[in-house]
Amino acid sequence: MDYQPIRLLCLLATMALWTNLHLHAQSVLSLKEDTLHLTLPEAEKQFIQNNLQLLAQHYNIDIAKAQVVQARLFNNPNLGITGNLYNPQQNKKVDLSNHTGEYIVGAQQLILLAGKRNKQISLAITNSESQENKFLDLLRTLRFTLRSDFYQLYFLQQSTSAYHTQITFLEKLNTAYQDLLAKGIVTLKDAVRIKSLFYVLKSEQTTLQNQINDLNADMQLLIRDPSALIIPVTDSSNFFTVSHLSLNVLLDTAYANRFDLKLAENNLQYARQNLSLQKAMATPDLTVGAQFDKRGSFVENASFFTLAMDLPFFNRNQGNIKAARISIDQSKTLLQQQHEAVQNEVQRSYLKALNTDQIIQSFDPSFKHDLDRLLVGITENFEKKNISLLEFTDFYESYKTNILQFNQLQNERMQALEALQFAIGKTFNQ
Repeated sequence: MDYQPIRLLCLLATMALWTNLHLHAQSVLSLKEDTLHLTLPEAEKQFIQNNLQLLAQHYNIDIAKAQVVQARLFNNPNLGITGNLYNPQQNKKVDLSNHTGEYIVGAQQLILLAGKRNKQISLAITNSESQENKFLDLLRTLRFTLRSDFYQLYFLQQSTSAYHTQITFLEKLNTAYQDLLAKGIVTLKDAVRIKSLFYVLKSEQTTLQNQINDLNADMQLLIRDPSALIIPVTDSSNFFTVSHLSLNVLLDTAYANRFDLKLAENNLQYARQNLSLQKAMATPDLTVGAQFDKRGSFVENASFFTLAMDLPFFNRNQGNIKAARISIDQSKTLLQQQHEAVQNEVQRSYLKALNTDQIIQSFDPSFKHDLDRLLVGITENFEKKNISLLEFTDFYESYKTNILQFNQLQNERMQALEALQFAIGKTFNQ
């Protein structure tokens, strides 16, 4: 068989590969306005400033603080005036005159007893703290989503770059082999093998690209940036390791920084304060007042004072007090459950982070670089017919598998690290 045409077409395919890469780079530059290169700190800054879900939740804090102001206010006094609508003896309408008219002026003030006002203030303050902790826990959750998406998007884009290099070459090689097949220079088996490998890589690249598009849309929503493509920028060789961290220290950090745990503590405190208020509600409030009666009582210009209070014969707030006691028991149970959930989550995340960290440390840092160099060497040797088509396609499949596994392992390591930071409620660089 004459291999000279194959060598020539492979050489042309290689030249086309580099031309395609150059054109691809130019097309990327042309889309610069629609592409956002973003580091993780920059992404977090945009997220905190622009995320609508965070902004909406922050309004609840302002509402709760306004309710504290309202709880501190005293009840308004009540002023009442009663006067003659019509005096039939004098034939006068609205007769409030000094000589013949009659009117009554009275004022009342409700006085809360048993410390109800202070107890209501305490409840409002606790509710305000709860809203702050809800906001901070939402911030923790959304930040984890952002950071997780950031690294997943980064490694997926690394994988698609490897696909692009292979697919560009195979596309040209497939065209060349189809021409050679038509001329009877190569066998149908070899042509189909090249085409099959090309289609498999193209299909897998499309699947990866769809995942990238979904993650890109999620990040656009989180940071509120309409850029067509977000390019995460990070140093993959300088990631944090967890081998020196202590589980006990991580647990203490979680207990101090997990705002969902603090929210459960707020709920228990609120339940206890509510029980105190409900007990106080069993004590009736006192209404005091004064009244002046012009020509309507046993003497003219009569003055009176008034005291009024409900008699707690039937309703002593028994049901609400019982419900408040039950609510305390419920809040204690939920707090214990949340405490155990935090402990379990930290332990699980720590072990997973340790495991992935140990695996990644066992890899040679130059592994990916060596693979890339080997890819170039294999391609050149195939062009020179130093290796068979079977060896060539097997290596391409092996290269793809190794690159994907390496990037996936790197991503799993970062996902495990982010899950650990999410579990302790704090990032390690804070």
